[in-house]
Amino acid sequence: MKRIVIALGLIIAIGAATLRAESREVLNIEIKETIKEFDKEAKGGSEFLRKAKGYLVFPNVYKAGFGIGGEYGEGALLIKGRIVDYYSTVAASIGFQLGVQKKSVIVVFLTQKALDDFRKSDGWKVGVDGSVAIAKWGVGEDLNTIDFKDPVIGFVFGNRGLMYNLTLEGAKFTKLEK
Repeated sequence: MKRIVIALGLIIAIGAATLRAESREVLNIEIKETIKEFDKEAKGGSEFLRKAKGYLVFPNVYKAGFGIGGEYGEGALLIKGRIVDYYSTVAASIGFQLGVQKKSVIVVFLTQKALDDFRKSDGWKVGVDGSVAIAKWGVGEDLNTIDFKDPVIGFVFGNRGLMYNLTLEGAKFTKLEK
């Protein structure tokens, strides 16, 4: 039974990792829509992104698990509102989990050093190469009035708006070939 659970978990994880965006054009449209949704969910979101040194946008990160889980998504790094590179995100997990989930992720680089360190890396793993603080704020509070102390801030969306108490720990971001 244990081998079946492990095998099914691996199949689900591999399936999630093989999801690919239909095309760059479709991905670009999804990125723009995700930024619009971010602005609706987080008051002052667009202005906050304009002030950032750069930000990653992953419109669709799929997670599937049955004991062992995996997640995968594709997105892009934007600097001054323009896409400069495309990236994938991959993570694996072990523990009680069953089902499939879709979320959107935005990772914001608030300092030039944090952005430069990310861009120089050959695969940047959260918790190893750098940490990402998941943003927390009050309902109706404008993001631009918060003094974020961390150089990299993460926002996670789901079907029901911003998700709290989530982590990006263990997620790896890798630049995709053009």
